[in-house]
Amino acid sequence: MSLEKHIQQMKEEILQLKEKRNAIILAHNYQRPEIQDIADVLGDSITLSLAARETKVDTIVYCGVDVQADIAKILNPDRTVLLPDINAKCPMALMLYLHDMKKTQSSYPDCKTLLYTNTPTELKACGDCLTTSANIAEVAGKMEGRNLIWASDIHMADYVAEQSGKGVIPISQEVVCPVHNQLSLEDLMKAMEKYPNAEVLAHPECLPEIREQAKYLASTEGVVKYCKKSTAREFIIATENGLLYRLRNENPNKRFYPASDTAICTAMSSITLERLRDSLRDMKHRVEIPKEILDKARTAIENSGW
Repeated sequence: MSLEKHIQQMKEEILQLKEKRNAIILAHNYQRPEIQDIADVLGDSITLSLAARETKVDTIVYCGVDVQADIAKILNPDRTVLLPDINAKCPMALMLYLHDMKKTQSSYPDCKTLLYTNTPTELKACGDCLTTSANIAEVAGKMEGRNLIWASDIHMADYVAEQSGKGVIPISQEVVCPVHNQLSLEDLMKAMEKYPNAEVLAHPECLPEIREQAKYLASTEGVVKYCKKSTAREFIIATENGLLYRLRNENPNKRFYPASDTAICTAMSSITLERLRDSLRDMKHRVEIPKEILDKARTAIENSGW
């Protein structure tokens, strides 16, 4: 069987199982092309979270990383949430520890704690608000106090400060997204030299020197919207390369280039059609969160107003 026929067969099986399970498939912008193609909703973490909150189906299949799938369960405690690959664990979230957050909170008792979506759920249960790269300005700006505690990527900490005008206290100086952190200025300069007419668009998790070169900083969904509206014809994209597939599909008359060919998240790309099919068929890899943690984490989302 050819690869094309195999992919088509997988998609047909998935669609049949989706109907049988009364399911919706949510896929992050970093997913493989074939996963993006079969998704009911494609977007960044906040887009998928809002879709999860509003859905009426019995089963939510989340094609993303574990800590994002957890949000779908937090918003839908009575629905089944499936993660097609149990090993799709966000490497940045694995760098975050509850004892670091507790220690920082103890040192700054008057500061509220803001958490990124890509943080372990046990940390979400101990924070005040939850944000994504798409709504940082809104969420951080309305939090009480001149300073806030930040639980996630150290580069995003700078972005939070820039967007909110607040002092930001990271719980750790060691936390980075490995994919964005490996995007070097040297790689970007090579791309800019090769494509001199291209605008540089970057994710806030990138290094400061990458962000300084960018014409526009945004979440993946923000980048998608910007490219649709922009009169520019060429773009260098400084984020995980899965986004390029969607950008090219939705903007066939524009050109998109990666800032680095190695910007690939193995956790995101671990979800395949076969694993998605098997998850729906066997109803396996269910997301389960203890009620006490789930309720407290939901409070952090509700406090954020999204």
